[in-house]
Amino acid sequence: MIEDNFRHKGLRKKLAKTVATKGIHSMMVLKAIEEVPRHAFFNSSFLEFAYDDKPFPIGCGQTISQPYTVAFQSELLQVEKGMKVLEIGTGSGYQACILAHMGAKVFTIERHRNLYLKAKKSIDELGYRIQCFYGDGFEGLPTFAPFQRIIVTAAAPHIPEALVDQLAPDGIIVIPVEAGGFQVMQTLKKMNDGTLHSESHGHFKFVPMLSDKDNNVKS
Repeated sequence: MIEDNFRHKGLRKKLAKTVATKGIHSMMVLKAIEEVPRHAFFNSSFLEFAYDDKPFPIGCGQTISQPYTVAFQSELLQVEKGMKVLEIGTGSGYQACILAHMGAKVFTIERHRNLYLKAKKSIDELGYRIQCFYGDGFEGLPTFAPFQRIIVTAAAPHIPEALVDQLAPDGIIVIPVEAGGFQVMQTLKKMNDGTLHSESHGHFKFVPMLSDKDNNVKS
């Protein structure tokens, strides 16, 4: 059972105000930031960092993203309740829970087995109905396609063709694309004729998106 006390709730309220001052306007996103317990994705030794607006290492060379970045990507997705959303890069599970809290039907895939197992446990303990998969994000989840929204939470060297194929008409992909030491956040909207309309939304820094699966399991 994850403890969620008045102090945690107060810190989340403060965090939601912080990301709002940085330009996040969606009330659905801000409410999710205020209500999803980010500390549930931290080792107990590092709980004091859970509500800083900063990324934090979670092992396997990965991080739990900065809350502002999570909010920014979530806002760009333009999620509506009931939408099928595919997340590439489960990481800690925090972003998936934010989207589920917003009413999305979330499918998430992680290539690091250790992170997949840990995130699935955290998600289950919080009671979110999220379908978690261990696999290669470049391949997506064709069995469950099409998706109305796709979010990539790692630096992609290019736009994976499989993800475009799995996006429904009128769907949106939010993806940080590598651009020489940093990434450009892009939204790609799939038109009815299958073409993509692209928009850029500034520079960000993510860990690299890796292909295949990492089969190493450590205790």
